[in-house]
This record gives sequence, structure tokens and C-alpha cells, in this order.
Amino acid sequence: MGRRVYTVFGLLLLSTVGYFNWISPGGGRGVGIRIPIPWLQPDMGFIGRTGTHFVEVEDGSPVYVNGWNSYWLISSKLDSISDIFRRGRAMGMTVCRTWAFSDGGANALQISPGRFNERIFQALDFALYEARRNNIRLILCLVNNLNAFGGKAQYVRWARAAGTNVTSTDAFFSHPMIKLYYKQYVKKILSRKNTFSGVIYKDEPAVFAWELMNEPRCVSNSSAPLLQGWIAEMASFIKSLDPKHMVTVGLEGFYGAGRPERLGVNPGDWASALGSDFIQNSADENIGFASVHAYPDSWIPKATFDKKVEYLSNWVDYHVNDGERILKKPVLFSEVGSRLRGMRNGSYDRDIILKTVYDKVYESAKKGQAGAGALVWQLMTEGIQGYQDEFSFVAKQHPSTYKLILQQSCRLMKLFRGTKKVSKMINTAWPCSRA
Repeated sequence: MGRRVYTVFGLLLLSTVGYFNWISPGGGRGVGIRIPIPWLQPDMGFIGRTGTHFVEVEDGSPVYVNGWNSYWLISSKLDSISDIFRRGRAMGMTVCRTWAFSDGGANALQISPGRFNERIFQALDFALYEARRNNIRLILCLVNNLNAFGGKAQYVRWARAAGTNVTSTDAFFSHPMIKLYYKQYVKKILSRKNTFSGVIYKDEPAVFAWELMNEPRCVSNSSAPLLQGWIAEMASFIKSLDPKHMVTVGLEGFYGAGRPERLGVNPGDWASALGSDFIQNSADENIGFASVHAYPDSWIPKATFDKKVEYLSNWVDYHVNDGERILKKPVLFSEVGSRLRGMRNGSYDRDIILKTVYDKVYESAKKGQAGAGALVWQLMTEGIQGYQDEFSFVAKQHPSTYKLILQQSCRLMKLFRGTKKVSKMINTAWPCSRA
């Protein structure tokens, strides 16, 4: 009788602890209850690559990605983080790209070099925790090329404040002090122990990949070799600390001035003068996959809509082919954005743009080629309008786009229905089991 009572008590205690570990904290920025119980986290394997394919490292089964961007996670309330992952899961999506940085200022993650805001760090902890709970992985971007959330300009300002004589933001890619600041930041991120799960970031399978920078560009095209050297140095540095995860650059996909046979693929002459080059930058041995963005509305604003669709189709084809034949790496269209605008033959402009990319990815997946997936820019929840831009939307408020995203998720999954893990997903809680 005594042993039975203790057994029941133990089960009740374990259930109670598990309940408090798994519930999502309420709407505030406070952390609430957090009891690190790593063994109660859902089972999840690491993602790597074999040739031009993403694969499950454990069994080598192929992985194709349908996902989204929500850059605002660490700046939002915790219930908004929980909400966006539930919504992403409901559309069958498996990867979210977000900022793992916010540099400079009292509410930043990195207040100054080596000084961190624990409250903001715990929001990033929670994002990883909730992602894994929903069987979603994160691409974590480590710094911005743009000034939003600090960016490389903030690193340059910190170096100036420390007495260095730097005049251009291109110094971010070459000055020893600034590179040290970045490396110290990266090391802090990779060695962080999650306050919700107890898992160190570099050991967390819910990390899909580390992204070096969002949309790296140089002020002067002559700084292009500095950017290439920085990519090689930082990718090697990250892999030395964390061999388990892939690294990507964060490129927009523009071809450089030294590649005349590709210049016609760019959206304009301006794109080749930004110091980046899709092929050279992605070819480094420590870069696991190539990243490409797609914004025909912004890049060729004066073109007709039909011309934008034609341009986008060509843009996707060239990058997939370069991934397949030259880089021999997966190509992920990590930002695909379009304004909603009007309707054409019963379809919204945004849906036509998104479907153009989705269909190319699906055809590549059917052939086992390098087009590895696409991430829509960007999904929101209600109540966080402060982070909206012209391409943002709440998916459930746009039923046609919602349906398009879900269909893409499901048809990619069903291509690989025979693999053990995908079969398990489809046969349980995944929305594709009913699609």
C-alpha cells in the first residue's frame, strides 16, 4: 500500500512540474514560472545537408522547408511568441526566421559590447522553447546590415566611442576591434543556457541555422573583398564553436560586378554595386546553404505586374540552378515579400507572387534538386502593429494566402510521406493529416 501511495504521489508531482514547465506564460513581459526539465522537451533531431539537400542528420531523410519570417519575437510579449508558433504550426510550417540581436540602448539585447539585458535574453530563450514545443526550428540572424535594431552602424559607433578612428560602416567587416565585438557576441549567444529548457543554444536542435547578417552590403563596392573575408572568418569561427548547426550568410542574392554573365539577372545595375556576390559569398566551405531574398515590388517598382512575375520566375530559376550546378548546396528563399494590392483573375497579387516561388520550390523538390524551400515575409499577430511593414500580414485575415501556405506545406510533406518522421507528423497533430 505504501509503495502504491508513493508511486501515485510521484506521478502527480511529475505531472504538476511538467504542467508548469509546459504552460505558456501570460501576456506580460515577465518570465513567470520556468523549471528547466530538458528531458521533457519534444524529441527533435538536428538538420544538416548532404549535397544540395537539407537532411535529418539522424537518418539522412530529405527535408524541404516551408516557413516564415517574424523578426519581432524578442521585442514582443511572450503570449505573442506562443501565438505565432501555434499559427505557424497550424499552417504546417516548420521553420521561422527571426532576429537574435538588438544592439544599443536600454531595451536592447546587447546594451553595449559584453553587456546584456537579461529580460530580453529570456524572451529569446522563450522563443526557442516555444519553437521546439511546436516542432518548429529557428534561423537565428546575428546582426543587421541596416540600422534597425542597431545593426553594423552601432558596432562602428561603439568602436568610435572606444577611441578608434573608423569613418565608414564598411569598417565593420575589417576592423579588429569590431570583429572582436561580433565574435564575443556570437560566443555569448552560442553558449547561452536557456532559462526555460536548460539547453545550451549550440546544443539545441530547434536551431535550424545561424545567419551571419541580414542582407550584408558594403557602402563602397571596393569593400567587397572585406565582406568576403569577413564571411569566411566568421563562418569558420561559428563552426569551431558549434559544429552541429549550419551557417548561412543572409544574402539578398545579388550577383557581383565581377560576374558579367549574371548581371542581367539582377533587378538593376545598382544591385551589382553593393559588394555582395551570391556565388562567391555562398561558396565558402563553412556556409551550409545559400540564402536568397525576393522583393519584386521594391526592386523593380516601375515594372508592370506581369513583368514582376516574369522577373521573379527567372530570379528563382537562376539561383536554384546555381545551387545545383555551381555551389552544390541547398538554396533557401529566406525572404519572399509582396504587397497585397488588387486581384487578377480572382487571385491577389501577393498570392501570385508567393505561388510563383512555391511552385518553383515544389518542382525542385520533386526532382530532388537544390531549391530547398521558401519563407514568407512576414507573419504577424494582432496587437503588434509597431513591427509591421508594407509586406506584413496576419495570415488568418487573408484566407486565400493562408490556404496557399498550408497547401505548400502539405504537398512538400507528402512528397516524403514514406519517411518515418514525416509519416509520424502527418498521422498525428499535423494539419496535413486532414489536407
